[in-house]
Amino acid sequence: MEKQRKDGEIEAVPVVIGGMVLDIQATSSIPPHPRTTCPGQIYYVQGGVARNIAECMTKLGAQPFMISALGFDMPGNLLLEHWKSAGLRTEGIRKHKDIKTPTVCHILDVSGEVAAGVASVEAVEMFLTPKWIQQFKHTIHSAPLLMVDANLSPPALEVSCQLAAESNVPVWFEPVSIAKSKRIAPIVKYLSLSCYLLVTNKRGFLQITFASPNEDELIAMANALSSQNLFRPIERNNCSTDTLFQMLKPAIWLLLEKGVKILVLTIGSDGVLLCTKGESISWRICLEKTQQHGFSRELFENMTSSCPSNLYSDTKVLERSPNFLAVHFPALPASVVRLTGAGDCLVGGMIASLSTGLDVMQSVAIGIAAAKASVEVDSNVPSQFSLPTITGDARIVYSTAKLLQHQSKL
Repeated sequence: MEKQRKDGEIEAVPVVIGGMVLDIQATSSIPPHPRTTCPGQIYYVQGGVARNIAECMTKLGAQPFMISALGFDMPGNLLLEHWKSAGLRTEGIRKHKDIKTPTVCHILDVSGEVAAGVASVEAVEMFLTPKWIQQFKHTIHSAPLLMVDANLSPPALEVSCQLAAESNVPVWFEPVSIAKSKRIAPIVKYLSLSCYLLVTNKRGFLQITFASPNEDELIAMANALSSQNLFRPIERNNCSTDTLFQMLKPAIWLLLEKGVKILVLTIGSDGVLLCTKGESISWRICLEKTQQHGFSRELFENMTSSCPSNLYSDTKVLERSPNFLAVHFPALPASVVRLTGAGDCLVGGMIASLSTGLDVMQSVAIGIAAAKASVEVDSNVPSQFSLPTITGDARIVYSTAKLLQHQSKL
């Protein structure tokens, strides 16, 4: 059942659609060798890109509505009980005896990076169907933002974006992996018709769509959208951020030209590149769709008091770069335990911040602070976030953000 306010309207909450996964994470205590075992530790961790994002959002004070699928097996029971214990809503989670709950086994190296892995996530495509998603169309129509992960089947992605387009709801596309990131290609026609258009609707706010690839996913998405293999993986060779940006710029520009209005490009330990058409840089969710409860209200107040909005939206900046802005946000130093939840907490932190009414720049800073907190714990999402730590780290990121210079020709 879709949750209604006292006035009978469907409550405006961000919607997250995608996988809930049990991660089995094996960390080797020595460099692993083929064809033999090695000593280390094995952990069962609640995971899945969409699930991680939704949990992160919740712990930052947002109230996302999750649409997913779980079985009645051990992984499914573990994930569902954890979800319920956190006080999260389960109406959108499909349960069925034929569902084999998605499970992923990661082999992590001594630095916490994924060295290899096997994913059994077919249930997301088989059971998270267009028909199931359509049951929650009113919740999607009322949402301030819809996040879809690329674990969804192409038909499920398509119907999700169609439902969002019907009410001009911004869509956030999370690519998940190199192979699945290409699933943006068949849905971009719907997104460019409505969600991707920069138009002011009757409520007076801009409709904008986001994508959050890493470097390799960016190249795959650009190739899929160009229908040609025009782009090759980047050889970084310890290059500077400015040089990396210049190498990636043609692929970035193609995505922006195809309709992605705000590209949140993760570049590992170097942080994030925020790339956008110039007029999108100060975008925020309209006031009537924002949520501020407890932690999120304090987060909003702390950020707005210390980090001014519209940092690069003044006329002089837009005159220099009217069609394309790129801002580099540095990563924060961290005591790394594992890196598997960093990207998801970046996205979760950003969507939670946008849902409170913060602008894109402020939200990237919060996202990076949340990502830092995630890499310092064993789980994909910290058990809790410290408000002083998150806002303090976000201020550091925000104050050191740098507008990148680029030539007018791409």
